[in-house]
Amino acid sequence: MIPLDFILEIPAVVGIIFIITGIIMQLFPPKKINPLYGYRTRSSMQNQQKWDFSQKYSAKLLTIIGVFLLLISTLNFFFNLQGDLEKTISAILIIGSVIFLVIKTENKLKNL
Repeated sequence: MIPLDFILEIPAVVGIIFIITGIIMQLFPPKKINPLYGYRTRSSMQNQQKWDFSQKYSAKLLTIIGVFLLLISTLNFFFNLQGDLEKTISAILIIGSVIFLVIKTENKLKNL
């Protein structure tokens, strides 16, 4: 069983993963549209211009979101959340972050 103290640290771990992934994608963005690696949605794969933009934009945003998750996860030290509330907040933070990333990137792609 996972200790409850670890549950709110999950956003911190996800934040670190997002930061690392964002930096890697900024340094080594996928050059060509592919089915395996990168920010892949129907709109990002329409043409090379949208693909290139979405890779750069989503990588930067992913890094920023990672920092946000890392910082926000430290709030448990001040509020000492426990149990179901802690799990719910962790899930909302992570799912909300991913939804935010997709919505922001897709809105930018529409304006290209």
